[in-house]
Amino acid sequence: MTSMTGYSYVETSTETSTVSVEIKSVNSRFLDLTINLPPYLNQLESSFRAIISEKVVRGKIDVYIRVKENESDIEIAADTNAAKAYLDAIKKIADATGYSSDIPLSLIISQPGVLNTNQNYDVEKYGQMISPVLKEALDKFCADRKREGENLKKDLLSKLSKLEECAAFFKEWQPKMESNFKEQITAKFKELLADQIDENRIMTETAAMLVKYTINEEIVRLHSHLAAMKTEIENNPAPGKKLDFLCQEANREINTIGSKNQFAEVGAMVIASKDSLENIREQAKNVE
Repeated sequence: MTSMTGYSYVETSTETSTVSVEIKSVNSRFLDLTINLPPYLNQLESSFRAIISEKVVRGKIDVYIRVKENESDIEIAADTNAAKAYLDAIKKIADATGYSSDIPLSLIISQPGVLNTNQNYDVEKYGQMISPVLKEALDKFCADRKREGENLKKDLLSKLSKLEECAAFFKEWQPKMESNFKEQITAKFKELLADQIDENRIMTETAAMLVKYTINEEIVRLHSHLAAMKTEIENNPAPGKKLDFLCQEANREINTIGSKNQFAEVGAMVIASKDSLENIREQAKNVE
């Protein structure tokens, strides 16, 4: 089991450059992957996205890739014709307005086209530089999420164990409900009819009550959902979506048991089971 939250940072330096990769994630229903690259390396995004998607199923993932070069290979070319043209034009404006101060060189070289920069980016070379750093950061990121996932797994199994106790109580209480229904109906008939009790009428009324209030089907389905939850938690490396669905189904059965219940003991256990289920449901949002 893997948590959807995680973090890693890896930085590698050589004589000519420094590459850093930072990965962090939070919860999300689906895979929401954002890769932040220097603009001149945007064409590498698809390959990096494929590398990450192989190991990450769900979560909002932010990846920051930075490249710093110690020696720049930028070429700067000066367009002297453009500089002279700007100077002549500025002088004409100065003469026309009576501006007598010397024209600073910084004003000339700041004009568009006077200084032109050119840098050739070998994208393949950068890809070879970044890929091993990205893979190392991704391995650490996955290990961090796996470590947290193991803690979540223990907590989920603990909450599920409590829910299983509640389901066992419902199953144990079911025959008691039938007996209590019969006792209640018999007492009511005695109160109304004294010694003229009709056993067939009591059985008929009891059967009608059981049809209306029996929880046998709900108990069977609840046990089935809990067994499926346990299988997902123990065997599925990414059980988040399935657990969410199973929680919805189990909640439906518990709600029905609560609506049919006529006894305080069962009502207290319904509340306890709903509390445990809500804890499982919330924790399931944190796993992949």
